[in-house]
Amino acid sequence: MESLKQRVFEFIQKDGLIQGEEILLVGVSGGPDSVCLLHILCQLKEALGVSLHVAHLDHMLRGADSAADARYVSHLAHRLGIPATVERRDVKVFRAEHRLSLEEAAREVRYDFFARVAESLGAKRIALGHTQDDQVETILMHLMRGTGLGGLRGMQPITLWSSPERGAFWVVRPLLEVTRKETEEYCSACDLEPRSDFSNFSPNFLRNRLRYELIPILRSYNPNVSAALLRTARAAAADFSFFEQQVSQVWQQVVTEQPNGLLLDSEAILSLHPALKRHLLRRVLGEILGELTDIQSIHIEKMMEALSKPAGKRLSLPRGLVFYVGYNTCLVTKGAYDTCPFPPLEGEHRLNLPGDTALPGWRVRASIVPPGERGEGFSERSIGVRRAEGADRACFDLDETGMELVVRGRKAGERFQPLGMREPKKLQDFMVDAKIPRSWRDRVPLVCSPDGILWVVGWRIAERVKVKDSTKQVLHLEFERV
Repeated sequence: MESLKQRVFEFIQKDGLIQGEEILLVGVSGGPDSVCLLHILCQLKEALGVSLHVAHLDHMLRGADSAADARYVSHLAHRLGIPATVERRDVKVFRAEHRLSLEEAAREVRYDFFARVAESLGAKRIALGHTQDDQVETILMHLMRGTGLGGLRGMQPITLWSSPERGAFWVVRPLLEVTRKETEEYCSACDLEPRSDFSNFSPNFLRNRLRYELIPILRSYNPNVSAALLRTARAAAADFSFFEQQVSQVWQQVVTEQPNGLLLDSEAILSLHPALKRHLLRRVLGEILGELTDIQSIHIEKMMEALSKPAGKRLSLPRGLVFYVGYNTCLVTKGAYDTCPFPPLEGEHRLNLPGDTALPGWRVRASIVPPGERGEGFSERSIGVRRAEGADRACFDLDETGMELVVRGRKAGERFQPLGMREPKKLQDFMVDAKIPRSWRDRVPLVCSPDGILWVVGWRIAERVKVKDSTKQVLHLEFERV
């Protein structure tokens, strides 16, 4: 028992799990692992320089057995001279309200309880009794769910958990290199008599099926499969750490904090190596959620695919996250968000030709130049399709446009002959074909003359006003969002 205590102490020291904490919260379920952890920490508290506080939550899932677990933890804490907070929450009600699996609901309720107790005590860390066996099961679960390199690392000795409501605290796992058999033997030797949770044997839970069905089968192929999985986890952790360093180097150039989420520079992300892209997107989700439960590699892959989709693409992600694709940016946020980059446009606004015109949310610059003379950012073939630095530019034959130009929104039933087409088509049909999102269409600025639409800003100019070899004067227009 002294040997196990010493191993735990050295593991805590090696990984810096506890550093100058005044209060260390200890999550105790009443089972062998958490009881072993509490008993060892009680003996190490002076060496670690901490005072302990027990936290136990009755999930109200097993009736009298759950209540008996709570009483056991209270009595054990009292016997060890450690204060305890023991409460109960109806996980089934929470599950129904939030439409989660029973395991997900129990975890969310439990961690919220831990966070609230930690906040009330001023504690910054909570110790949990996850063991080496839990680690092996977790790696297999992540592998089956396809969580990528981050999931292959398994649980880390220390993890930051945060939520918008409760703030952040560190989760530490001092028993991560201790086996379940060792915790049981420790409890037996110390006459601790931990409780048994019979739901840990139920085949209804994936972790139990891994524990009692899959892992024994894997051991028939490789008796040392657990050690092999742990080696894989360590290698994955080293590789993951390298990628995290690379993400940190590009983070400020790619990600901008917004009141409602994180804004991403799409072009900058697309220029990154695919592996670095995945890690950056993964960190983005982690920054918003606080931790990455329920995030799988398929969600990251869908985000990577969406980056190259037309503006207006919307991707729903776990736990209420939404990924919105704009022109040069994407937004990851929770809840509804107006993704249209254009401000509301009401009425008609006459353009100053040449000169600047201020519109709600826009600045329009107009210049008239001879053929062959290029303005900054223009070519004679600028046709209004390309976008640069938040501005939309196009060139026109001034004789065809005339000087009486206005900017307005669309009107019902009007038609437009886009560049390259022989016949006019309904503006509505053009917008559908151009994949302009429905919610944007009323805000897209239209440059018009008395003869009709000359430019659907950001998409296409009209065929009849394009610059030709016979053009005598060229009109440059630039729309810049302000």
